[in-house]
Amino acid sequence: MLQDDFITLTLQKQKNIALIAHDNEKHALIEWCTEHKEILKNHALCGTGTTARMITDQTGLPVKGYNSGPLGGDQQIGAKIVEGRIDLVIFFSDPLTAQPHDPDVKALLRIAQVYDIPIANTRATADFIITSPLMENTYEHQVINFNKNIADRAKTL
Repeated sequence: MLQDDFITLTLQKQKNIALIAHDNEKHALIEWCTEHKEILKNHALCGTGTTARMITDQTGLPVKGYNSGPLGGDQQIGAKIVEGRIDLVIFFSDPLTAQPHDPDVKALLRIAQVYDIPIANTRATADFIITSPLMENTYEHQVINFNKNIADRAKTL
């Protein structure tokens, strides 16, 4: 691969963090937010529907709310990742309960991976991410230059 096959994305010191939780995990995420409130208050927070409202109501942290997951909230978060407006995702998912919007959840996880966005699906992973020294600094990472990739593929058609 050539140098222009990749672009550098920069996560600023103040991160844009998405907070998401399935119904059975909402209280665990609220407890986690309360535990890490001093760190989280220094970042821009958003979340899906009820989760965002519950975090704000119970912790006092300002969390911009999108639609609930089943009503497209996961897709809204995914779109923000594509736009470069979300830097990290904390998603307390419920691995033991079937979710009616599972395809949306999988799409969100996939797009986070495509754009090399840190994503925590467990409390332990969230603890590691939020307490990392990288949270206090800018962070640069390389992702595929999708515009070039698309242009190169169009030339071969």
